[in-house]
Amino acid sequence: MGLAKAFAPVGFADLPGWAADGHGAAYAAFRRSALRAAEKPYRSGSLGVDVAFFEPAFAEARLLAHPDQERARSFFERHFTPCRVAPDNGRAGLVTGFYEPVADASQVPDARFATPLLARPADLVDVDESNRPPGLDPYLAFGRATPTGIVEYHDRRSIETGALVGRGLEMAWLDSKVDAFFIHVQGAARLRFPDGAVRRITYAAKSGQRFTGPGRLLIDAGEIAEADVSMQAIRAWFARNPDRIDEFLWQNRSYIFFREAAVDDPELGPVAAAKVPLTPGRSVAVDRLLHTFATPFFIDAPKLTAFGGSSFHRLMIAQDTGSAIIGAARGDLFAGSGDTAGEIAGAIKAEATFYALLPNALLRETAR
Repeated sequence: MGLAKAFAPVGFADLPGWAADGHGAAYAAFRRSALRAAEKPYRSGSLGVDVAFFEPAFAEARLLAHPDQERARSFFERHFTPCRVAPDNGRAGLVTGFYEPVADASQVPDARFATPLLARPADLVDVDESNRPPGLDPYLAFGRATPTGIVEYHDRRSIETGALVGRGLEMAWLDSKVDAFFIHVQGAARLRFPDGAVRRITYAAKSGQRFTGPGRLLIDAGEIAEADVSMQAIRAWFARNPDRIDEFLWQNRSYIFFREAAVDDPELGPVAAAKVPLTPGRSVAVDRLLHTFATPFFIDAPKLTAFGGSSFHRLMIAQDTGSAIIGAARGDLFAGSGDTAGEIAGAIKAEATFYALLPNALLRETAR
């Protein structure tokens, strides 16, 4: 699907709630991407949104730090044209939510804190077509270096039963295997230690296998009704069935490794795939193979009220991605950090219409 088929231009007046949105917050998020792009340009997605056409908007945003709401709205209206995103296979678009957990942790293991979060192992290597051995699953972007070549890396069950013990990879210890799993899912966390210190960890790499969500497994097993599944429902089921946690979590073979990251601004989230800190309520994760980071998306989800409004109509900036975020009209909304953000994110699952704001010059070039 190319640019012309994926995006249908409309007017700003066609965007429900556009005029009432808080454009200043979206502008601040966009400006962070503009500053990052000056250091290293983003890769263009396969739908044809060439990042080079963002440069006029990037250049202006780098010079203007704090516009008022009216000027921020004018900025987007001058540089971009909203285009409705064609949903995949005729299905409605979909938004879900993610957040940055905050969890109690220990520097050393004990009877309570027994579940480790691990740093990237030395024998985990990136895999692409230049070094992929014959027969290795084409999906795998990581593998294990051995004397005889690259093989599939240890999966979740192997790691949690001791495959990496003794390597000194433990960054911190948690008191809940379920909390650790959801930190893996979210890809970042703030950890609170007994001495009052707060450290942030964020995604460094993964073992590489396909992600299998516990929600779908619990639905298929008849444990939770599909209409009732949510992060809260999954956590509640595990709390009622502690002896079955491994039975379901080990079916997700993918395992995440972490690195430390600074908490420069407590109001912002972790630095994500677009190499900028996420903005609560304004950063969205998209399919990075299709879309281009820094693209503004106006998302219309009338039945979504989790962010405290009567319905969700908001300008977001593409600044992250995820293995479960697949498709042109698919997004994951960043809700913030901590338990309150987790309650918001866990309840988000709604149909949505996506409008990509594409650079005017790109559309003029395409129309030639």
